[in-house]
Order: sequence, then C-alpha cells, then structure tokens
Amino acid sequence: MKIIDLSLPIDEKAFEVHKVSIDRVTHKAGVEKFNRVIMGKTLLGKIKFALGQRILKKSELPDEEFLSLEVVHSPVHIGTHLDYSFHYGSKSEGRPAKTAEEIPLEWCYQDGVKLDFTAKKPNETITATDLEQALKKINYILKPSDIVLLHTGADKLYGSPKYFSDYPGVAVSAIDYLLDRGVKIFGVDTMGIDRPYRFMLKEFLEKKDIQYLYPAHFYGRKREFIHIERLSNLEKLPASGFKVICFPVKIKQTGAAWARAVAII
Repeated sequence: MKIIDLSLPIDEKAFEVHKVSIDRVTHKAGVEKFNRVIMGKTLLGKIKFALGQRILKKSELPDEEFLSLEVVHSPVHIGTHLDYSFHYGSKSEGRPAKTAEEIPLEWCYQDGVKLDFTAKKPNETITATDLEQALKKINYILKPSDIVLLHTGADKLYGSPKYFSDYPGVAVSAIDYLLDRGVKIFGVDTMGIDRPYRFMLKEFLEKKDIQYLYPAHFYGRKREFIHIERLSNLEKLPASGFKVICFPVKIKQTGAAWARAVAII
C-alpha cells in the first residue's frame, strides 16, 4: 500500500488573497502564558502576576519548557478543503443548503479517477466534451460515487500570485456530466472551480451579465454537489486503481471545511 498526500497546507507565509495568520506560543513562552491565564482568573491572581509572582516556574519543568500552542486564524477556503452547497447559496435544489459537517462520510472514501487537463490554458474551461474525451483516453467508465480528480498542474504555482490567476475553470456542462453519472465529489488542483477572477470580472464589466461571475459555484444552487479545491500532487497518481480519502474537519455551519486529502494505491 502506498499513501500519496494530495493536500496543500495552511501557510501564513504563502501568498493569499485572504488574510491568514498563526499565533505561535513557543515552549519557553508557554510557561508565562500558563501563569497569566491561570492567575488571571481572579483579581488577586492578576495583582500577584503583575507583581512578579508565579505559580509555576520554568525551573520546575523538564528542560524549562511548557507546551507549545498555535492559534490559526484562517478562512475555511485556505488549504485543501471541501465546498458544500451552503457555500453556493442559502438553497440548493429548492431546499435549505447543507453545510460542510453534513457531508456524508461514505462519499469521502471512494474509488478515484484522475483525468489529465494539463494542456488547458488559463481562461479556458473543462467541458463535458473534455471529460468524455479524457475518459476515452484512459478507457474508463465512470460509476456512481467515483471521486473524479481534474489534473491541471496549477498546484505548482502555489505560494505565488499566479496561483490565483493562471488556471482553467470547470464548465457547468462538466458538472452536469459528472452528476448525471452519479459522481458525488470531484476535485481540482486549482484554487477554485471557476475561471480566475480577472477573467470573470473583465467579462462581467464589459457585458454587464451576471452569468460571467462564478457560474460553476452558483450552479450549486440548482444541483447539489461537493467539490475539493486546492489539491496537489495529482501527477503522482495513476489514471485509476486508487482510493481517495477526503474527510472534512467537523466545523459547525460552514460552507466549506479543511480536509487532509490522500490517495491510497
């Protein structure tokens, strides 16, 4: 058995459109934080702390170290994550949209298939015809619940501004093609399933037509689907013959949730 990591990290040093920060309390600083938190529960404790008293000293700890602590401030759309229908709108298929903690776990552990779209250029979309041709090339017939991974190679741009501007999108026709064959989850190694914002916004401003803004995402209001964004290492996978695991972190009432996506060969 071989496990391949398909996930990108949450990294405060990487270029991101949304703000990401991680507060890091070191092992040395953890001792002081412990004293401040525990003693700060009472007025008398606060006064004693301010006067320099401590209930726990570094010298009393092994190696003079306490526990480290990291506090992550990040949107749920940073790092590899699953989007569900609440992200797309308040309703999907005429019913209240579902949030990420409602994603059925059995959908997140299924046979995977990888389709090659590395020849696609930014501003292009992956269409139903493209899917059909890619499946014929690897002689594969989709079955219900397959997790379909669309390989563009855009993950290699992660950490730079180009990660947000140079990748192909997914057409509504491709989403229909997958859903009509019983696919519950599909994934991309790009930062989103719609074309880069610079193309969508330009066409929207020129033509004053809302259909040019996030058509793939908004389609989730008409048909319910789940997709994985920000995958990586898809080039390490065969076309088929592997399992995908992409269990979402259980966060209440969000449209997306982080996942440590992996493939098992």
